Amino acid sequence: MRDVNDALLDQHRDVQQLAYRCAEEVAASLTPGITEKETTRRMRRWLAASGVDDWFHLPFAWFGDRTAFRNFRRPLQFFPTDRRLAEGMPFILDVAPVVGPAIADIGFTSALGGNEQLDGLLDHLARHRALILDLVRARVTLREIYRRCDELAADHGYDNRHREYPFGVIAHRVDPLPRIPVTTTVAGFGVRALVTLVRSGVVGRRRGWSPLWGAGSRSDQPPTPGLWAVEPHFGSGPVGAKFEELLVVTDDDAYWLDDDLPHVRRWAARAVTA
Repeated sequence: MRDVNDALLDQHRDVQQLAYRCAEEVAASLTPGITEKETTRRMRRWLAASGVDDWFHLPFAWFGDRTAFRNFRRPLQFFPTDRRLAEGMPFILDVAPVVGPAIADIGFTSALGGNEQLDGLLDHLARHRALILDLVRARVTLREIYRRCDELAADHGYDNRHREYPFGVIAHRVDPLPRIPVTTTVAGFGVRALVTLVRSGVVGRRRGWSPLWGAGSRSDQPPTPGLWAVEPHFGSGPVGAKFEELLVVTDDDAYWLDDDLPHVRRWAARAVTA
């Protein structure tokens, strides 16, 4: 595999574990009335105290129908608001910390006190995790994998919500950050991360691929070797659910970087099969 060696993969895995521990601990601390803004402040403080020294992007939190991105029309709508959490309300925590050279980008979905509709969506996502890996290993084009995920969701009455993200992506490459002494964020994203995405876009355009995995013609090629942050996000009415984790693509294979993650453990505990 190009760009990422085994030692660096271990570091990415450690940061991904750290990010998910943050999400789980902050989620366990949530009580009725807390806002999205306060929740993201808790995540940021937790991660900074745990050694995070930069961000691919700052923490996001979405409560209630905001988990499904219904009627999102402007980028600012993704940022945390004064929406308050209530009993039974779904929520998504999303953060992408950096420690040294290693990056993670995670998404954690749950509900305060449980939500049966959300449980169905989360169980359904197990099928997408298996489908994506199988098709990447088969070297199906990114565009076709995107389409097949949409088909699978529609078969179960769910709809694509990752189309509402900037550029409508289901995933993006995670490339090594430039070694520049800058940890500033702009519009919620780390400057080094933005520089990396621009560089990857330029290199990809020259070589015929894109660092963004979407539904358009730029994704009409098999996945390039490297790390991809994959985030299938589907909805049912006002409820949305996602996971996000790192997928390793090699020259001749692919695998999820880590199977010891909250959504995978949840599926095992509920005997959910793909």
